[in-house]
Amino acid sequence: MNSTAISPVKGNRKLLRKLEEQKVDVQSCYQCGRCSSGCPVAEFFDLKTMEVVRLAAYGMEEPLLASNTIWLCAACDTCATRCPNDINITRLMDILRELALRKGVVPAQPRIPQFHLSFLESVKRWGRTYEIGMLGAYKIRSGDLMGDMKLGMSMFSKGKLSLFPHSIDGKSDIKEIFEGKGKEYER
Repeated sequence: MNSTAISPVKGNRKLLRKLEEQKVDVQSCYQCGRCSSGCPVAEFFDLKTMEVVRLAAYGMEEPLLASNTIWLCAACDTCATRCPNDINITRLMDILRELALRKGVVPAQPRIPQFHLSFLESVKRWGRTYEIGMLGAYKIRSGDLMGDMKLGMSMFSKGKLSLFPHSIDGKSDIKEIFEGKGKEYER
C-alpha cells in the first residue's frame, strides 16, 4: 500500500451506508492481520486483506475499486473464518466487485470480471453453475477460445464436466435474488 494519508473525512458515506445495510461491520476491525496472514492467494494481491478492510472503514471507494485484490479474491472465506470480530470480508469483496461493475470501473484484471459475469449468468439461468455453459460464455467474452483446452478435455474425459445442466429446486428463489440486482446500491 502506498504512503498516501487516508482519512474518514474524505470517505464515501454512501459506501459506508451500503456496508452497514449489508451487515459488513468494517468499523470493528482492529487490524490484527489474521485475515491477511491466512489468505491462500494474498501473494498476488496489491492490497492486503486487512488494508481492504481499513480502506473500506474509511470509505475510500476509489482505491478499492481500482485494486487487483477485489478481483483476485478466491472467496474461500478463510479471512472471514479467521476474523476474531466476525467481519464478513468475503461479502465485502463481493460488494466491491459488484460496485466496480455497476460504476463501469475498468478492472485491474480484465479477464476476471468476464469470468465473474459468466458465473453469475450461469447461476441466474440454471440456479447453479453449469460448468460447460459458463466456461463457453467466458471463453467467448475473453476471446481466449483455445486456452486450457487440454485441461478441459481431460476433465471432460474423467466425467468432471457434464454436457447438460442439472436442475435444482428453488429456481424461483434464485430468480428473486437476481431481480433485486442493483436496487440496494443505486448510483
